[in-house]
Amino acid sequence: MKKLLVLLLSVAAINVYAVTDRPVTFAQLPQKAQQFITKHFSGVEFLSATVDDDYEVYLANGTKVEFTLQGDWKEVKCPGSAVPATIVPPAITKYVKTKFPNNTIVKIDKKYGGYDVELNNDMELKFDKNGNFLTYDD
Repeated sequence: MKKLLVLLLSVAAINVYAVTDRPVTFAQLPQKAQQFITKHFSGVEFLSATVDDDYEVYLANGTKVEFTLQGDWKEVKCPGSAVPATIVPPAITKYVKTKFPNNTIVKIDKKYGGYDVELNNDMELKFDKNGNFLTYDD
């Protein structure tokens, strides 16, 4: 009975460790992620990053960027400022500028088959992979 309890506790401890975010340095990020940050957030200080199922990177201006384990971006969130236009597909930028000229994109999620965008007025929009507007998100 004692051996079974020790075994169960060991398995539980391993599982907790396996799903816990692990801190990483900028240099430990995948090359694609490093290049993305350098290109789109030039001059913004890197604060920290963690890895578990993906990489989460935090920058000094409040930006959070999520990357896959291969270094492809999944989400960019810029509270208080606009997501860099170089990240947003041109069709989405055009749609937002036309329909919401007084608003900016503060978050963009790259999903399978499209994009989810949040504006600074908390409105959420869905677009297909080509940047065509689909619907408002609840």
